[in-house]
Amino acid sequence: MTTPLLSAREIDVTFGTTRPGDMPWTAPRKLRAVSGVSFDLAAGKTLGVVGESGCGKSTLARALIRMVPASGQVLWQGDTDLLSLSPAAMQRYRSEIQMIFQDPLASLNPRMTLGEIIAEPLRTHRRDLSRADIRDRVRRMMDRVGLLPQMINRYPHEFSGGQCQRIGIARALIVEPRLLICDEPVSALDVSIQAQVIELLQELQRDLNLAILFIAHDLSVVRHISDEVMVLYLGRVMEAAPAERLYAAPRHPYTQALLSAVPVPDPAVERDKRIIPLTGDLPSPMAPPSGCVFRTRCPRAEAACAAEVPAPGPGPHRCACLFPGTITADEVA
Repeated sequence: MTTPLLSAREIDVTFGTTRPGDMPWTAPRKLRAVSGVSFDLAAGKTLGVVGESGCGKSTLARALIRMVPASGQVLWQGDTDLLSLSPAAMQRYRSEIQMIFQDPLASLNPRMTLGEIIAEPLRTHRRDLSRADIRDRVRRMMDRVGLLPQMINRYPHEFSGGQCQRIGIARALIVEPRLLICDEPVSALDVSIQAQVIELLQELQRDLNLAILFIAHDLSVVRHISDEVMVLYLGRVMEAAPAERLYAAPRHPYTQALLSAVPVPDPAVERDKRIIPLTGDLPSPMAPPSGCVFRTRCPRAEAACAAEVPAPGPGPHRCACLFPGTITADEVA
């Protein structure tokens, strides 16, 4: 069996928070943003991470690269725990893992030109390169992501959202990473531009054998790019499975509700499809429900759901539900 490039084991992220009016000696309250998340990601494969806003997707991504403190294990090639390394030891892995952010314009330095932005990681991680080598690599990367040579001295405000995201992709890939973390990279773009960026990422993945962690709200986008999909809710894994299997036969009520909300291009199919509504709002992570965190919005919840925390379990199709299976029309009536 091939060793995964990245393995996450029981990742937990907890923040201490205070309220207005709290005294300096008041103990901070605990906010558990990510709870017990585990997954494997192989080279050349894509793991899609989906869920509502506030479910811990971006926090999980930041925990993997130590932008926020976390517990658990993040194993690189099965043997090196990134969370246990000193800052100096972690530095050598920084170029192996790069990130693309949600807001393409906000992630770029407005005082730097396109060429300077793309070259910056090389100056940090490849200090042995000459100026001529850096200039040559930048121009080749620009061509690879579809940026014209005459753009090299322009500033970020002179580009469209799609072009800014291409700059972000070029900046991430210039140091030849092995893992690319995409934190909702197309959510701020038009639909046509989204398709172009997704196609570009897939092409680069095939050429470079990249592993991609792709975070998104849009399940239709995730379906096209992911080999496996993991569904989060209040920081916990609700369901994880190969993409084709999860979309064809979702087992968790939350996954089924999310998929039922995805628009279908065919008007007749869209009109006749059954919607599984999610009642109420996402509970506060400061005071999550007991037992299954999804039970307060689940059409199938029973008394046992309040007493027991379901675990996703082993196997290729993991589902953290005491009563998995297809929700019937009577249950949502």
